[in-house]
Amino acid sequence: MAATASAACVFTAAGLTASPAAAAPATTAAAGDAPEAGQSCTTADLGTRHPYIKTSEVSPTITHFKGWYVTEGTTGTHTVNTTTQTTISVSVGLNGNVEGSFAIETLGKVGASLGLNVQVTYTSTSSVSDSITWNFGQPGYYGLYKGTKKVTGTYGSLNCNRVQQGDGSHALKWVKGPDSGSYTTYTTLEEGAVRCEDKVPANSIMAKAQSLLDCGSATAKHAAGPVPSAKATAARHAAESAAKATKSAKSAPATAPTMRAALTCGTDAYKIAVPGKSLSWGAPLLAADSVRLRPSTIFSAHLDNWRLCNVTEHDGVLEASLWNWGNGGCATIAEQNAANEGAALMTAPCAEDDLQRFYIYRDVPGSGKIGVQNKYTGYMIGHDRYADGESLRQYSSGRQDGTGTYDLVKV
Repeated sequence: MAATASAACVFTAAGLTASPAAAAPATTAAAGDAPEAGQSCTTADLGTRHPYIKTSEVSPTITHFKGWYVTEGTTGTHTVNTTTQTTISVSVGLNGNVEGSFAIETLGKVGASLGLNVQVTYTSTSSVSDSITWNFGQPGYYGLYKGTKKVTGTYGSLNCNRVQQGDGSHALKWVKGPDSGSYTTYTTLEEGAVRCEDKVPANSIMAKAQSLLDCGSATAKHAAGPVPSAKATAARHAAESAAKATKSAKSAPATAPTMRAALTCGTDAYKIAVPGKSLSWGAPLLAADSVRLRPSTIFSAHLDNWRLCNVTEHDGVLEASLWNWGNGGCATIAEQNAANEGAALMTAPCAEDDLQRFYIYRDVPGSGKIGVQNKYTGYMIGHDRYADGESLRQYSSGRQDGTGTYDLVKV
């Protein structure tokens, strides 16, 4: 059972400190260019992020295959129905649909870093026709194939945050944020036919297809017609794919809430306000509603007051749960909407799972401006327009117009 509002917070004297602001250095990313770690950013960038590629691996992969024996008198053009060997679907992080600008930018960086033309929108090799028409010029044992270069790896995000410089002053710079994820994509599909005796480049798609022919077998030397060993090969690849999926699932972050008896919250309460405006984050009264921009009045009943709980800090980035004083819930993204661009920010009984944890990126000391990022999804919190009742939502890259920057105002 979730903790009640009265039990959910054990208040401590921990708070946020401030010191005089310092001027930022002049080095910045040129207009339109993707930023690099260490370059200067501005307060408008606090609620945004950009990807960088941490690792990448390219592996030739056969997506469709069929062994085919061509005898004397049967040369010429044949249309052969192949068997699906491996299905590759483009994905970035949680989102299999490659929705949002961050995913597209990530895949664009993958292609640029490797010098490959990779798929940058959602697609799957399972949608490719499995028949191949080929002109066989001479008898022999052939492997007909469709294949691609599968590209996998991990990415991280660059976020704008305060950085302490050598002289003790602070500046806003792009830093490598604590969030990361994995991606999968592939290059343009190619098709062809290869024989056992053909000399092919090592580590090529054709060489991968040739390895499926089982060239040392009796089938390769004597069989006529479709090769039965292709089924065994397909089964082996399916088993390998299942093993990799199981390993990936074990390494994925857990989504089931881990219940805790209490949160340790700071004694200070804050409004999370739109800079220079009259609206701030207000928690809903109804469980199914979202966190919305609201005016602060004597009737707000602390629904616009938030406390930072179970606060940790790593490399200058705060991590905290956002506990609402008015309804006793914690800010969260609903699990069923976690991968969705524009999913609404909600409150729920405090459970301390990663959907309820947020990274907070801060302006230089002396300023209360912040950007807020969900730990589990990696998306930044922002809003579509400035209006009473407008929902707070998550955006993969944040709001590039600066509307994802907020003021953390002590009440």
